[in-house]
Amino acid sequence: MKSRVLILGAGFGGMELATLLSQALGEDANVTVIDKRDSFVFGYSRIDVMFGKTTLDEVGMPYASFVKPGITLVRETITSIDATAKRVTTDGGIYEADFLVIALGADYDMAATPGLAEHGNEFYSDAGADRLRDVLPEFSSGPLIVGICGFPYKCPPGPSECALTLHHYLTERGIREDCDITFVSPLSSPMPASAEMAQALMDSFEEFGIRLLRQRTVVRLEPGVAVLDDGTELPFALFLGVPKHQPPQVVFDSGLTEDGWVPIDLPTLETSFPGVYAIGDMAATGLPKSGTFAESAARSVSTSILARIAGNKAERNTGTGTCIVEYGDGRVSYAQLDFLTGPKLEAIYHPPSIAGKNFKQAFDDTRRARWFGQ
Repeated sequence: MKSRVLILGAGFGGMELATLLSQALGEDANVTVIDKRDSFVFGYSRIDVMFGKTTLDEVGMPYASFVKPGITLVRETITSIDATAKRVTTDGGIYEADFLVIALGADYDMAATPGLAEHGNEFYSDAGADRLRDVLPEFSSGPLIVGICGFPYKCPPGPSECALTLHHYLTERGIREDCDITFVSPLSSPMPASAEMAQALMDSFEEFGIRLLRQRTVVRLEPGVAVLDDGTELPFALFLGVPKHQPPQVVFDSGLTEDGWVPIDLPTLETSFPGVYAIGDMAATGLPKSGTFAESAARSVSTSILARIAGNKAERNTGTGTCIVEYGDGRVSYAQLDFLTGPKLEAIYHPPSIAGKNFKQAFDDTRRARWFGQ
């Protein structure tokens, strides 16, 4: 009987893993992917959505277009995970596997920051970005805060992108002088993995008059006031927040988590349950929570599964990925990071440029073609 592979989640990691297994095994892959959503959206596309440059319909890629030999993608809601039995129950049925890969990403805990849902806005979800598409054009003056409400969070430079793009958006509307922008971050720098990128971002904040408060976290919102973990109170007319992240509740309920995340063996991505892997944002890797790092994790897991199925050689997790920063004025910078293949972190930084924009577009085009044939 063919080995059964069950992938939970059709994000960067799930898409890449299914594609790799299909390429290696063809119709013999016997892979089922489960995701409750109808379409895939690149996380960085939400910046363009919230600032009115595109719509969710335009950037979404329907999962119905994900057609690969040996792969079945079902759109169902997962209700329970039994890691010991490698059995998953959904609102559509029960699935059993020989290899189980959990790639469900991270959810947002709005309730962890009192007042966030009532008095602020978040821009990390599709719905949040879409809502801000209508909110931002109505804003005309006053203090704005881009605030992070917990760590770790997805896409470390994402909030910096928001602050920079916000500056250019308000400048284009001719109201920048009537608005103050403050960026509140729990980190010691806006991009710890790349000192060059971090310095360039801080230089840009200073140039554009964006106030940066480091090693501070937003813990509560009151009407028109953000309260930080040191007791500081910052007034705001508009709050754009990054909610506290956590694994989906069904993962907590499964007993897979420890200290809030799913522990794994970093070189192999395998959990404490044999044949059960965790990749992407909910895995406790210590690496940036970013789509490209989920991709590199998927490559490692694919070799591990293929080693057990076909006797191939398993490859260790490389911990490689790319962090991209949209400046909002047509320029893009990016850092190519390698955490695990050498004795220390290697970071290659590319300053903001139009060439960087072309790199980002090529990144987008490559995955659209690879996963969805677009």
